[in-house]
This record gives sequence, C-alpha cells and structure tokens, in this order.
Amino acid sequence: MPVDDPLSLDAQLCFPLYAAARAVTQAYAPLLSKLGLTYPQYLVMLVLWETDGLTVKEMGERLFLDSGTLTPLLKRLEAQGMVKRERSTEDARSVRVHLTTQGRALRRRAVAVPEAMVCKMGLSLEELSRLREDVQRLFETLSKSQSEPSK
Repeated sequence: MPVDDPLSLDAQLCFPLYAAARAVTQAYAPLLSKLGLTYPQYLVMLVLWETDGLTVKEMGERLFLDSGTLTPLLKRLEAQGMVKRERSTEDARSVRVHLTTQGRALRRRAVAVPEAMVCKMGLSLEELSRLREDVQRLFETLSKSQSEPSK
C-alpha cells in the first residue's frame, strides 16, 4: 500500500530495519543464554573464532565498536574464562585478545546457533543469503557516503 506522507512511519526504511534488528537480537537471546553469552559477546566470540589473537583495535574495526564499548565486553568474557587479554610487548597501548581453552571449546556448542536461527527466521537459505547481501550492500553504501566529505 503506497504511503502519501513521506514522514509516515510506514514510509520509512529505517523503521523495519530497526525493528527487524531488535527482533533478530531477541530471537538469539534464548539460544545464547544456554551458552552464557549476550548477543554482543557472541559477536566478539565469532570474530575470535575466525581469527584468534586480534588486538582490541582490530576487533573494534571488525565489529564497528569503539574501545569504550568493547573493553567492558572483553572484561566480562575474561571473567567468564572465555578470553585472556594481554598487553603487547611491542606496544604497551595495544592489547591482544586470545581465546582460552574454554573459549575455544564453546565454539563446538555454538555451532548449533546459526541453524536454529535459520529455522526461526522462516526464510529459505537463498532468501536469507540475498537479504544478507542486500543489507550488507546498503550498509557499505551508507558507510561510504558518510566517510566522503560534504559537498
């Protein structure tokens, strides 16, 4: 149904994206609670399962999080025994994050999460892949336009 008012909530792309992001995060919650993780902690663990030993700065760049947001997440994961933070010997300002044995073992339990989420979303793998690609392209376009100087 077309919307005549450009300021109508139904005319906005931002709102369904926002609502969907919240719904997805909420759908992850019961799955992640079984692992003892919050959604942001899960994202940190995903990055470390891909590449162990990243610096906090590298993790922040990968997750689009600043160190003020990332550091408390890492402290909680360290208190849970999932990661260990170590100051770099080359640069005392740099902190590397490594998975512990417990953090690596958690990956085996977490492997069921993506499949469970696919089931919850009710879309085919092809539809999910296309949606992820479209949202990724939107994100990249917006990120690029924000980094360009204003005209």
